Amino acid sequence: MRTAFINTLCELAEQDDRIWLLCGDLGYSVLEVFADRFPKRFVNVGIAEQNMAGMAAGLAMSGKNVFVYSIANFPTMRCLEQIRNDICYHNANVKIVSVGGVYTYASQGYTHHGVEDIAVMRVLPNMTVVAPGDPVESRLATRAIAAHSSPCYLRLGKAGEPIVHQVEPVFELGKAITLREGKDATLISTGSMLELSVQVADQLKTEGFYVQVLSMPTVFPCDQEAIIQAARTTKKVITIEEHGIGGLGTIVAEILAELNENVQFIPLRLPRKPVTKAGSQNYWRANFGLSVESLRTVLMSGCPIA
Repeated sequence: MRTAFINTLCELAEQDDRIWLLCGDLGYSVLEVFADRFPKRFVNVGIAEQNMAGMAAGLAMSGKNVFVYSIANFPTMRCLEQIRNDICYHNANVKIVSVGGVYTYASQGYTHHGVEDIAVMRVLPNMTVVAPGDPVESRLATRAIAAHSSPCYLRLGKAGEPIVHQVEPVFELGKAITLREGKDATLISTGSMLELSVQVADQLKTEGFYVQVLSMPTVFPCDQEAIIQAARTTKKVITIEEHGIGGLGTIVAEILAELNENVQFIPLRLPRKPVTKAGSQNYWRANFGLSVESLRTVLMSGCPIA
């Protein structure tokens, strides 16, 4: 995803000299392509994320379209006050890009976990939160937020994620993307859970169980119309995400509560208990029930994995 992001940003920067990129002393082997081509519009701020947020806000106030880039929770949690006060309250044209969200860098310990970021970012004023599901969505999301003049948060994986969309979809901020049609249940995915969602839906289709799969790249503002329509059609909605409480599952629960209709809802997400041990991303996915087997069980039985 990060490769799709930086390549797309370079394409956009060729056409728009207002685009700047700031980083917090990282991105080596990734960001050089931008730094080499646009050296006067690239700044390595160093390990000083609070300063980076303030500089980005200042550049935006002077007419620039600013992207800031760092690992996991560093461009969000470490400089939350500056994002709130300098960027969001002034509706500044700043795009915060987090690479390696969730447990991508889990082997480096919980300082590098990004499991609360969506919940935190979505409550800030003027903020749009985007979590693309594959490199195709990553490229389209980069273009969409670059054209958006208010604060955005872009949550990316790392590298090597598979392409799920075989045909480029119509991408619009605030809108869901339908990958599979179905009548028996609706599976709403955001971020890197998209491949898993499609894989399980395709397996179950061969067994006569038809699952509608919605990709929700814009987590906030969410596509309420698509969620309500899916709930009324299938009467069973499951959300899946690599995030804790406060993310996609919480947002969909709020929408369905206001709908006040008989709909079965199951959120699959990370537990509230923090992870303090080292382990790979795949290990933690399996440990928390974000796997093919677990998702099949939930869809067929309606009982979430403990």
